[in-house]
Amino acid sequence: MSTTALVARTDRDRFVALAFCWADLLFEIDPQMNVVFAAGPTEIFLGKNPPQLIGRPLAELMPPADRPTFRRIFSRSARSGRIDNEALTLNRPSGGILAMSASGYWLDGPDCNLFLGMRRSEALIHSPAYKTWSGLPTARAFSRLAGQKIKRLHAAGKQTELALLALVEFEPFYERLDDGARGQLREKITAALKASSIDGESAAELAAGRYSLLHEADIGLANLVAQLEDIVKSLDPFGPGIKVVGSLIGMEAAVAVSQEHLATGLLFAMNRFRNTRGNNFNMGPLSANIAVLCRTAVMEINDVQQVLAGARIDLAMQPIVDANSGEIDHYEALCRFRDAAPSASPYRAISLVEETDMIVDFDLTMVKKSLAWLLSPAASSRRLSVAVNISGRSVGAPAFTGALLRLLKEQRWSRGRIIFEITEAAQVKDLSMANRFARALRKEGHLVALDDFSAGAASFHYLSRIEVDVVKLDGMAIRSAEKASKGRAFLSALTELCRRLNVKTVAEMIDTPERLEFCRDCGCDYVQGYLFGKPAADVASFSPLPSAHLFRPEYWAEGGSWF
Repeated sequence: MSTTALVARTDRDRFVALAFCWADLLFEIDPQMNVVFAAGPTEIFLGKNPPQLIGRPLAELMPPADRPTFRRIFSRSARSGRIDNEALTLNRPSGGILAMSASGYWLDGPDCNLFLGMRRSEALIHSPAYKTWSGLPTARAFSRLAGQKIKRLHAAGKQTELALLALVEFEPFYERLDDGARGQLREKITAALKASSIDGESAAELAAGRYSLLHEADIGLANLVAQLEDIVKSLDPFGPGIKVVGSLIGMEAAVAVSQEHLATGLLFAMNRFRNTRGNNFNMGPLSANIAVLCRTAVMEINDVQQVLAGARIDLAMQPIVDANSGEIDHYEALCRFRDAAPSASPYRAISLVEETDMIVDFDLTMVKKSLAWLLSPAASSRRLSVAVNISGRSVGAPAFTGALLRLLKEQRWSRGRIIFEITEAAQVKDLSMANRFARALRKEGHLVALDDFSAGAASFHYLSRIEVDVVKLDGMAIRSAEKASKGRAFLSALTELCRRLNVKTVAEMIDTPERLEFCRDCGCDYVQGYLFGKPAADVASFSPLPSAHLFRPEYWAEGGSWF
């Protein structure tokens, strides 16, 4: 080898090594967007070694819905000369999506090749970054990325807004689509949101049918709403489609907010929007001022942190009742924050806890409080049992699962008296790990329940993968089944499936005699709801059980007309 060639190779190796100080993967891309050079652990990331990638379009390594975004970034970079920390995605060899941050440079202009480096997106490593339905980031991951972009764009003199969009009555609409139409809906909605967002990669899925996107301030929100309505109408087998509503949050005051607090404020707004019940999407003061929103979010987080630090939490109990006999089987422990107003609902604070790292401390505190309650005279004298909620986020946190199992080993007297309800199952990304956790709890003598179970395919997937003793049927799913012409058949089939799996069923939100009778006819084992009393600190409130007459055969024999 000549001295000149050796020097060139040494320089190339040096530059490649320097690039790997930032990147996990390196590519050289020709003007047709084909790979002409690749380096790095491509087999681990992509399932192919570097020579297998040569000559292939780089876009083929990405999910179909994200390829237009890459093409736009590529074209824009040819004009600007560089790519700066853009969010891109790659297909995992085993399935799923890999979130990457990409930076690149046109060394000799747009007629030559683009040199591109990619690394795992640090903002997304420690949280489930992408939803299975849409491929868009979760609110938590998106809030961090959006906060970074808002700061960068405002420094460049560009104004941004956060749009919050809801497809009203999305779930009934989605259920009446076939698999092909569902796939088209996913791709078209994802593409429309990305096309309207900054950099084509600034949209998030907050919940089924609810989205947010960061965009420049001059976008026409009405046009995007109309576009989404046209998409759903074109795929609706019955023609009318569904309504799309939206709200905007201006970011003019973001310059005065730190990036950390900005991300917190964005998450706060998106969670409030996600958790809005019914069809009321009036954001009110949330759309006024991002600085006020951020201050409110930080204050609420600080308040909750102080409550947890002082364990200033009380329990309210609600009975789970045998659907046939009316006997109380056990109670569910619900949280009440001690310093809150008597009429205040803990829902907002708990929602905030569930979206932050505080959830692990909160869940562990609730378990300890429940154990203490079981030792109280009111519970120990009657050997009462209690169910405690465990968030799907905590199930995925080794620090929590380890601490809980150690606690239960120390408190073996609690066997058979404490039941664990896994909530927010959608946050459980590693179902094998979740099943190992459930099996460990059952081995310690505790029952495990799957909360918020509905007729959706995801719920059945969780049931097939996680060994549980009980499923709690979502109250809204019960109401939908009660109204639908085929609802009774579906609910009856679901309870029969659970019976064959030796899994008990609990119907939630039972607040009328008619709904009790409906659930009983469909084979539900247990019921829970305001019909049997609102949550109370003193379980004596349920003795005698409110509405106990509904379990007497003579009541129904006389037409259910007792008062």
